Amino acid sequence: MPVRDKLYFASDFHLGTGTYASSRQREDKIVRWLDSIKHDAAELFLVGDVFDFWFEYKTVVPKGYIRFLGKLAELTDAGVKLYLFKGNHDMWMFDYFTDELGATIISNELKIERGGKKFYIHHGDGLGPGDSFYKFLKGFFRSGFCQWLFARIHPNLGVGIANKWSRHSRDTNEKKDNPKPGEQEWLVTFCREELKTNFYDYLVFGHRHIPLDIQLTPQSRYINLGEWVTQFTYAVFDGSELKLEYFEKAAE
Repeated sequence: MPVRDKLYFASDFHLGTGTYASSRQREDKIVRWLDSIKHDAAELFLVGDVFDFWFEYKTVVPKGYIRFLGKLAELTDAGVKLYLFKGNHDMWMFDYFTDELGATIISNELKIERGGKKFYIHHGDGLGPGDSFYKFLKGFFRSGFCQWLFARIHPNLGVGIANKWSRHSRDTNEKKDNPKPGEQEWLVTFCREELKTNFYDYLVFGHRHIPLDIQLTPQSRYINLGEWVTQFTYAVFDGSELKLEYFEKAAE
């Protein structure tokens, strides 16, 4: 029997964005990746924005993604521990994935130690300097009042409003001038501040849609998991080292 001893990390699938056909194509690729890791994965960390929008009404969840959810069920039924992080696009996860998949839902950061290595894991939104308006919105959207208010809207209207907001948010972010990855990266600034008071071997994030592996100190690295809209990147920890990988990378 294969030994389940690896940790896998991925983020920013954004299932539901684009056309139905493009989202289904992306879903099929994600399912192939999950199928490829099911024999040696001990734990799977999906670090936010798995869905381009998600809201759990009391008796209704967004339709679709059945192949993806079925594959996750296959993995968790086989004993793989699943962690789902709330991102800025799918922050309204409640108990559906816990009840159906036994997943652990992470609202903010997760700090773990595996193989003698310390990990700090967070989707990455709302961290670091600046962007005070988004931080305010994040607090409001995560409030019980906002969630109660949105739940009062019929799903057909509510999901339509949310999808429009999601597209607007993505378009706005794409128009912003993004700093070059490196010392100007705002999550690097956050990591350096965090390392002043706490030690981690790996600080792992999504959100930025840029696969990055930056050496912060001789012992600590910042890893950004990239995304699955165009790049299809993930990270794997084999018990001694964390590495960024590309799934089905096209030949150059």
